[in-house]
Amino acid sequence: MKLRAFRLGTLGVLSILMGISTFVSASAHAATIVALGASNTYGKGVARNQAYPAQLEAILRAKGANVRVVNAGINGDTTAGMLQRLDRTVPNGTSAVILQPGGNDRRKGSPDQTSEIQSRLRARGIPVIMIANGTFRGLPHQPDGQHLTPEGYHMLAEHVASQVAGVIGR
Repeated sequence: MKLRAFRLGTLGVLSILMGISTFVSASAHAATIVALGASNTYGKGVARNQAYPAQLEAILRAKGANVRVVNAGINGDTTAGMLQRLDRTVPNGTSAVILQPGGNDRRKGSPDQTSEIQSRLRARGIPVIMIANGTFRGLPHQPDGQHLTPEGYHMLAEHVASQVAGVIGR
């Protein structure tokens, strides 16, 4: 009787380990998308799960895509700052980058480095999906007039979802 209980226990443990292995393997094969940008990528003024990268991941997963969207947005960042942190923010193997440069270059008198960011990513074989500042027109904004509401971020995520799905082939 003890031997039988041990065998069932061992089989149970093996089943659990196989399940964990399958989960880890599936997670390891998830397409990684990096959302690189400033405050509207970060999701200034809303909860982390309401920022467009989190909403985008939820939308893509609901459509069956095995994807992980990394929010690499920093409030107030310029394209020079994005370029400076590009290699550590966008690891090799990244499936795509969503680039949202924002308006901080103009506001801070900093040169626009968008084309250099795109060039470096393309040289690494990483597709770039651009979110131009004009994309935010007509979307619901917070009272500051610059940052989107949770609904606005959702609309942005919906807008970008088909482009991302096309790039990752899902």
